[in-house]
Amino acid sequence: MRPNAQALLERAQSLQQQGRLSEAISAWKQLLALRADLPDAWFNLAVLLRKTGQLSPALACYEHALHRGVARPEEAHLNRAVIYSDCLHQNEAAERELTRALTLNPTFVPALMNLANLYEDQGRAESARLMYEKVMALEPRHADALARYAGIRNFTSADCAADPLIGRMQQLFINPSTSAADRATLGFALGRALDSCGAYAEAFQTYAEANRYSRVSAPPGTGHYDRVAEKRFVDRLIAAFPAREGPEHAATDTSRPIFICGMFRSGSTLIEQLICRHSDIIAGGELECLPNLVQTALQPFPESLAQRSAGELESLAASYLRELRLRFPNARRITDKRPDNFLYIGLIKRLFPQARIVHTRRNPLDNCLSIFFLHLDQRLAYALDLQDIGHHYLQYHRLMQHWKALYGADIHDVDYDEYVHNPAEEARRLFEFLEVEPRALSESMGARESGKAPAAAGYTPPGINVPGIKTASVWQVREPLYQRSSGRAVHYSRELAGLRQCLEAAGCPAAITSCSSSPRENRRSE
Repeated sequence: MRPNAQALLERAQSLQQQGRLSEAISAWKQLLALRADLPDAWFNLAVLLRKTGQLSPALACYEHALHRGVARPEEAHLNRAVIYSDCLHQNEAAERELTRALTLNPTFVPALMNLANLYEDQGRAESARLMYEKVMALEPRHADALARYAGIRNFTSADCAADPLIGRMQQLFINPSTSAADRATLGFALGRALDSCGAYAEAFQTYAEANRYSRVSAPPGTGHYDRVAEKRFVDRLIAAFPAREGPEHAATDTSRPIFICGMFRSGSTLIEQLICRHSDIIAGGELECLPNLVQTALQPFPESLAQRSAGELESLAASYLRELRLRFPNARRITDKRPDNFLYIGLIKRLFPQARIVHTRRNPLDNCLSIFFLHLDQRLAYALDLQDIGHHYLQYHRLMQHWKALYGADIHDVDYDEYVHNPAEEARRLFEFLEVEPRALSESMGARESGKAPAAAGYTPPGINVPGIKTASVWQVREPLYQRSSGRAVHYSRELAGLRQCLEAAGCPAAITSCSSSPRENRRSE
């Protein structure tokens, strides 16, 4: 390699390792202008382009790497599949790339796992099972495959002591050689199985241990929830939007995005799938567009909004809409179902004065319990402890009260518990709010194949941890209606006593009767 090319290669690698992405991209491009025959350079450039949201150029660079004989080409096909699936919502293209990867290397576990996940998203349960079984045959201790495999199984009380899958998870969960991260993964899956069997005390203890292992295995800088910092951030949001003002501008685009937000595990997936049964509306899933604007153009947020002109806000709104059109070029209306966008309702109304916001909510104790029972990213550190979850819930509740005082007519509450027991009436009210003609409801809430919720890039605004997650409700929305979670807290009244006291002391009204109500029914890798 010529000296100037070697120097560019070393510079590009160094900049990439330092996280100086834009400079590294420039260096890789300079190198390839001299030496276009370097497949690894094309691959590394593709990785950085994807990280910076330049999706089409990233796909093209992976293709260049393949044409020039990159080592382990199955990895390039895998990365192209992730872009197609998570970012562009082109499931057929993603499946095609994963199939190519497995044709090259039939034992490539990351491709098998991603293909299984893709099948899950599409409701192809048997195909997903077969992929997970292949992974477990290759790697019997693969915790993610075992946990996901268990996640698409139904368990009954008769299974608790005798089911070999439960026994297999238990053995691996208590094995001292199992890593803390794998114990966390297995613990959440095992807790779900035990809960389904009615072994509630054992299930809760398993979930508690799973959360402890999740905290232990958290990357540096994550896993710790700062209550003071979170309260201050909510205080700053409220201070930045003290009263409703007249709209500074109106978005000129007619796509009219629909924002669905609320606490995690509050029914947002179910409601998005309901809305997107309408022929004019496409499911966007958990889009990172709005948090990315906050992280980049609007720092320091929220104080920077005071200095933004009407023209700048118009430009930001146009940027958001361009991103939606790039991902969904033929859509009339698109949902943005990122639950933590409840933080940005004030921003949404500044950018899109006519925006409609669907706020999903459910019984506080059921909601908090569901979060505690879910394997979330450790950047959502509040989810690892029940009392922290309660604190976060109260901050969310306080902020939503503020937004409703400002924008109440443009925020529609959909109560999960009300919806599962009276879906027709709740759906009628929802479609009326969205100003669209409702379609007849069927018993099956099958997912419409469109943009499933992607594994959105994590974002941590100042003072609060709110990264995106891939939805955990894939199978729930395919049942007639998911009633088993309504009133679920009654099974854990003893374990939830402290949380209930916390919520009631703060005047959260739904917590008062939650435990006295009777139950209705019993990642991608790259």
